[in-house]
Amino acid sequence: MKLNLKIWRQKDNESKGNFEKYLIDDITPEMSFLEMLDILNEKLINENIDPISFDHDCREGICGSCSLFINGRAHGPDKGITTCQLHMRKFKDGDSIIIEPFRAKSFPIIKDLVVDRSAFDRIQHTGGYISINTSGNTQDANTIPIRKEDADNAFDAATCIGCGACVATCKNASAMLYVSAKVSQFSYLPQGKVEAKERVLNMVKQMDEEGFGNCTNTGACEVECPKGISIKNIARMNREFYKAKI
Repeated sequence: MKLNLKIWRQKDNESKGNFEKYLIDDITPEMSFLEMLDILNEKLINENIDPISFDHDCREGICGSCSLFINGRAHGPDKGITTCQLHMRKFKDGDSIIIEPFRAKSFPIIKDLVVDRSAFDRIQHTGGYISINTSGNTQDANTIPIRKEDADNAFDAATCIGCGACVATCKNASAMLYVSAKVSQFSYLPQGKVEAKERVLNMVKQMDEEGFGNCTNTGACEVECPKGISIKNIARMNREFYKAKI
């Protein structure tokens, strides 16, 4: 396949960025999207041109670091996948592909397609964990009976990989799907109830301090989430937050 690429280039957060066009060929349908970018970067290096910076790690849809905005969609035209799981068979010979970083005030651009998502880490650090001391005669967690429905819901929420597609897709750049998933994965379980009030209050406060927008229930976040996190978690987080406030 021969493709026309239009890729965002930006030296750093202080510089003004712009789109640059690249023509690439000999791309096969079996290649992943990131492999296609690898080939482009090899070509640029051979031409003494600065290669395109983009994030990646596991390339298995686990870490979420490969996040790209492709033709106006987070992670590209396929559903339920991350960018590294997107294959070139989703495109046709001669297609034009626009590649951008995730754009949000709280995700400042580091270089080219790489953004700083440490805001998610800071939210997680404020309460997205269980710190109860379980030493001594505490009952083993595996022996605590939990309703299967609650266990399934907690597991579904815990599949969030923090890629930021929800933020990049939302017209308000809201992080509520991410935060609600991190709140819900513990609020369904007895181990998470001890710190439930502090958790939701602290995480929502940090989310607001990071500059993320609010949720207006358009549902775009759920549609583009590669792990299918439900917006029902947002409703649950809101209930937990109001209960904690009261």
